[in-house]
Amino acid sequence: MTSMYSCGPAGSHATSAKGKKAGKKKHFTVDIHCHTLSEAAHKEVGSLYDPKTDPIWIFSNDFTRDVNQRQMAGLLPKLTELDVRLKDMDRAGIDVQAVSPAPHQYYYWTEPDIGRKASQASNDHIADMVAKHPDRFVGIGTVPLQSPELAVKELERMVKKLDFRGVEIATNVGGVELSDKKFAKFFAKAEELGTLIFMHPIGTSEGRRMTEHYFANVIGHPVESSLAISHLIFGGVLDKHPKLKICVAHGGGYLPYYTGRMDHAHGAREDCRTCITKKPSSYLKKQVYFDTVVFNRHQLEYLVAEFGREHVLLGTDYPYDMAEVDPVGFIDGAMLSDDEKAYVMGGNAARLLKVKKPRKTAR
Repeated sequence: MTSMYSCGPAGSHATSAKGKKAGKKKHFTVDIHCHTLSEAAHKEVGSLYDPKTDPIWIFSNDFTRDVNQRQMAGLLPKLTELDVRLKDMDRAGIDVQAVSPAPHQYYYWTEPDIGRKASQASNDHIADMVAKHPDRFVGIGTVPLQSPELAVKELERMVKKLDFRGVEIATNVGGVELSDKKFAKFFAKAEELGTLIFMHPIGTSEGRRMTEHYFANVIGHPVESSLAISHLIFGGVLDKHPKLKICVAHGGGYLPYYTGRMDHAHGAREDCRTCITKKPSSYLKKQVYFDTVVFNRHQLEYLVAEFGREHVLLGTDYPYDMAEVDPVGFIDGAMLSDDEKAYVMGGNAARLLKVKKPRKTAR
């Protein structure tokens, strides 16, 4: 397998906590942002895969591509071997992982039927993980959004048959914005089923100036999330589906830190009010959630202060190099109350994903 599976390859940062046992923790912990890889889904795609379908590959220079390729050897065991994953979870102080596919396994670029088969294989892989360790894992699956009709069917199968609690989606589908009316039936079904949407970018669609320094991920991912959520807000999707809940990776991108500009534009310009009448920030504060993969504690503190303790969820981005290797310590060191920390570390994810807290959480 090649580097196509990485959010960011597993480098020195991702392994820096090796051998370090997490200290005694007070709160139940759920990781909303962690990935696995399905070899069966990869086989469904087979020889059709071309790295030129991967935005990270497209908008990277040769050095970055080489780094990605060389680091895959250390990444694969963490993505595919349960014993390795469980040891890493114990080391990091994680009680439960809400496991989602490696974003490169969306396979939106394939023909619908192949995308359907790949999604099913990926979801069956996650279901098998959950069945083997139901106390440690909960499923977040994927759907073939290139065909909204098939996506709805797979979403129903995931929730009703596999008991998945969430669905992972990208920030666009082949360059088509999520606010496009063709996806209305998918969002309606997610709202009807009460399924949490976990939004995770895959590179960037606007990366011509981001080929150096791994900017396609470092800058591109937050930009993608900011654009996608803005389209869902300004395009009226969240307004039409008030019970829809979306958790956005990497702290929500840049958007949470610039809400004043959105609200100002909405009030100042009629072309910003074509689909909504309420302030754009009101949708962020009600329907959007954010993970803690921000690396600066003042950003974490801001998210809790601005959007409330109920809207921030512990995330790691396991097992990639852009991951937080000490998620419990990161939250513990923030200027948050003990009650706020309990919500962020696991209480919110447990509520949204219907995860039962075990009797004993210390490991």
